[in-house]
Amino acid sequence: MGGKTKKEGLKKQLCIIILSVLLFAILDFSIYHIFTRRVIPDTSAEMQAKSVEVSEYLPFEENSKIVKMRSELTLTGDLPVLDGAAALYPVFSAFVNAVYPENSCIFQDGNFSSKSCLQMNNTRGAYQGVVDGTVDLIFCAAPSDDQLNYAKEKGVELELVPIGREAFVFLVNKNNPVSDLTTSQVQGIYSGTYRNWAELGGEPKRIAALQRNEGSGSQTALKSFMKGKELKTDYNTFLGSAIGFSFRYYVEGIVSAGNIKMLSLNGVYPNKENIRNGSYPISDFFYAVYRKDNDNANIPVLLKWILSEEGQRIIEESGYVGV
Repeated sequence: MGGKTKKEGLKKQLCIIILSVLLFAILDFSIYHIFTRRVIPDTSAEMQAKSVEVSEYLPFEENSKIVKMRSELTLTGDLPVLDGAAALYPVFSAFVNAVYPENSCIFQDGNFSSKSCLQMNNTRGAYQGVVDGTVDLIFCAAPSDDQLNYAKEKGVELELVPIGREAFVFLVNKNNPVSDLTTSQVQGIYSGTYRNWAELGGEPKRIAALQRNEGSGSQTALKSFMKGKELKTDYNTFLGSAIGFSFRYYVEGIVSAGNIKMLSLNGVYPNKENIRNGSYPISDFFYAVYRKDNDNANIPVLLKWILSEEGQRIIEESGYVGV
C-alpha cells in the first residue's frame, strides 16, 4: 500500500513538473510575441547598432544600393569629413561616391576608419561630432534643444543649409481599420487624451504609443510636432495596438511589403507629391550643418554642388524631395 502511495506521489510530482514546464513555455512564448518581438530588430548586429545596413550603402562598391553617379567635380585637398542621420546615410554616401576620390572612404570590420572622410554615427553622434570638430559637415534634421545647448556651451555657432524635404509619418499595423487621423488627434494620442482606438473610430483596443530614444532625429521631430504639449510616457506600451512614427524614407519599403501602413493626416497621404506641394501637414527641411568658424574651403564648394541639378537628382532618386 505504501509503495502505491509513493508511486502516486511521484506521478503527482511529475505532473506538476510537466505542467510547470508547459506554463513556462506558454509564458515565454507570450512575452516574446507581446513584447520582445516588437522591440528586438530582426537584423544583423550592424543594423541594430547603426539603424541601417551601412555596408549595403558604401560608395565606390559595385553592388551598393546608393544612387550611383560620378560628377565632373572631384574634390581635392582638405576633404570635409561627412556624418549624419541614419536615414540620410544613403544620400551623403552617394555624395561621396559622386565627388570624392575613391581612397577617401575606408570601411573595415563593420566600421569606418577614423581616417575615412565618410562616417555614420546617427543624429546624436553627428551633432556632437560637428560641434567638437571631429567632423566637418553633417546631414540631419534640425537640432534638438539639447543639441543646440551643447553647441552653445562649447561656444559654437552652427550654420544650417536646407538641402531637401522629408515627411514625418505615423504608422500602424496594416489591419488597423484607422487610416486617417487629424494632427490634433495624433497629438491627443501622445499627450494621453486618447488611450483606446475605439475613441478614434477603430476597434476597442488599447493604444500603445511607441517612442524613440531621446535626441534621435525622429524623437526630436515628435516633440516639435507636439507644439509644447507634454508627452505622456506613463501608460503601458507592451500591450494593445501600436502606433509609431518615423521619417517616410525609412518605412516606404516596409509599407510596400504590406506589413504596416502610413496614416493620412487631415485627409492627406504622405507621398512625394503631397510633400512637394506642401499639402501633407508634417513635412520639413533636412539640412547640411557645419560650424560657422570652419574655414575648410571645400565646404562651400560641396554645398553648391549639392544644391545643383546633380546633387538634387541624388536626393530625389534616393527617395526624398529636393528643395
